[in-house]
Amino acid sequence: MAPRFGTSGLRGLVTELTPELVAAHVGAFLRACPQGTGLFIGRDLRPSSPALAQVVAETARRAGVPVTDCGAVPTPALALAAMGAGAGAVMVTGSHIPADRNGLKFYLPTGEITKADEAAILAALDHPMPPAPEPAPLSRDTTAGAAWVRRSVTAFGADALAGLRVGVWSHSAVSRDLMIAALRALGCAAVVELGRSEEFIPVDTEAVPEGARRQIADWIAEHRLDALVSTDGDGDRPLLADAEGRVIPGDLLGQITAAAVGAEVVVTPVSSNSGVEAGGRFRRVIRTRIGSPFVIAGMEAAPGRTVGYEANGGFLLGFEARLAGPLPPLPTRDSLLPILAPLSRARAAGGLAALVGREPDRFTASDRLEEVPAERARALVAGLAAQPEPLAAFLAPLGEVPGPTDLTDGLRVTCASGRILHVRPSGNAPELRLYVEAENPDAAGSLLARGLAVLGQALVKMPPA
Repeated sequence: MAPRFGTSGLRGLVTELTPELVAAHVGAFLRACPQGTGLFIGRDLRPSSPALAQVVAETARRAGVPVTDCGAVPTPALALAAMGAGAGAVMVTGSHIPADRNGLKFYLPTGEITKADEAAILAALDHPMPPAPEPAPLSRDTTAGAAWVRRSVTAFGADALAGLRVGVWSHSAVSRDLMIAALRALGCAAVVELGRSEEFIPVDTEAVPEGARRQIADWIAEHRLDALVSTDGDGDRPLLADAEGRVIPGDLLGQITAAAVGAEVVVTPVSSNSGVEAGGRFRRVIRTRIGSPFVIAGMEAAPGRTVGYEANGGFLLGFEARLAGPLPPLPTRDSLLPILAPLSRARAAGGLAALVGREPDRFTASDRLEEVPAERARALVAGLAAQPEPLAAFLAPLGEVPGPTDLTDGLRVTCASGRILHVRPSGNAPELRLYVEAENPDAAGSLLARGLAVLGQALVKMPPA
């Protein structure tokens, strides 16, 4: 995967993320975007992240920008600390992709960069920052992670999770120790750490493999857990499983959390569960393209008690909510809030499964075909969208008949049965993603498996590039 700059910042193979390339993009960011009081830097637990973070720091200091090194911290914790200090930020992470790849996420003092900022950064690549007369200072901040935890503990209260037995699938998530600390501070009867790894494990909370799902169910049964939680590698996407070992889709976590914080307006991509409209709980629902910059743009256009979330579960809070205590806004993808909000409501509902059962009967599932070149994925989707006949032929083996289509981001078709299939090339990895929605979890799972198989066959039949 050649390095690529876009919605998730800069990403690519570690072998191709050379110091020169990283320095060029950081320099362009510093030239094109405001940094306020300086630049905060964080990183995930990939083997390559410390060295890349050092390149980022040296580039900023040479440009005369003071640097605060926050070390290994979750992305939302870094963003919270930087915004609180009125500073920009760079997070060194490849998120959920494998360890042979990595990347950078860029933040303004006000939060994530926008699509306009992306264009400005790309334009600035040809105009490097002039060096400062002497390097700017370097300081360290070891409090960012604790502040992220404290924000939620203050909001939910020390007994919010009293009596619950919760497992934490730690794997190699940079958020793992902080998740454990938060659960204990919120009164859990037991917090059981599981699956800790010193080697990096890519975990995509939006596409949890069947083997991982079986392991989660086994852990829950073995330790008699009420729930199991985890995140992706950089801690901005949540994973939450109920007492039966079922992983709750991220968009359902978003719906539940939006209601819990008292949102009036919800901004979410076209791939998210349509139950957010069916529930009738929100004054307005705004649909966007996939990617947090599009969600943030939608939130900025609808101020007030506005939240955003994605199908991966990352939740953006655009206003100060009040639960047991105040919950300050954090308009960037966060994993902790959409885990704690459902857990805090589970006891009164009779468990997580019962809480999810109160949501409208629309169920989503998603997965992807990996190692699909972007050009090939885009060509397949364009072919399906071009004329009715190819789409009808694609749906026929699935027993579905096409209905209305939506080309906001990829191809989303609402079938005559009411089921939904959404095919989309990934914006930051060589993957072809499939999102489905159906009337029950089994139907969604079956449709997803069959849909992926048909997509795979279609790719094989395509002529060579």
